[in-house]
Amino acid sequence: MANLTIGSLAAEAGVGVETVRFYQRRGLLAVPPRAGGIRRYGKRDVDRLRFIRRAQAAGFTLAEIAELIALDAGEDRPRARQLAKARIVALDEKIAELKEARTSLARLAKECGEGRAGPCPIIASFG
Repeated sequence: MANLTIGSLAAEAGVGVETVRFYQRRGLLAVPPRAGGIRRYGKRDVDRLRFIRRAQAAGFTLAEIAELIALDAGEDRPRARQLAKARIVALDEKIAELKEARTSLARLAKECGEGRAGPCPIIASFG
């Protein structure tokens, strides 16, 4: 997996080339020097890209991801744990919001199915 072009790196990590460039501009991924006119990437770059994507999927912002990357280099576990706990709290809040929205929508769908006259309760509630 060593000696990858940017296109191969992107494909290996499951992202687009522009995503790789975006992460490079944000300082999340190093820009290797050109060798024979082409930049070459390795396994560490693939691993870093996958880490970034997984962290984003967990809800971390790019700034938080940059901090996690820096913390890993410095082995600051307490701060990394603090960031993770804050993310868990935010996820719990989002889950509660989604559950509430689901309950409301289920109630509206039931009301919509029970009535035959007048405006649809679903449409009326979003108006």
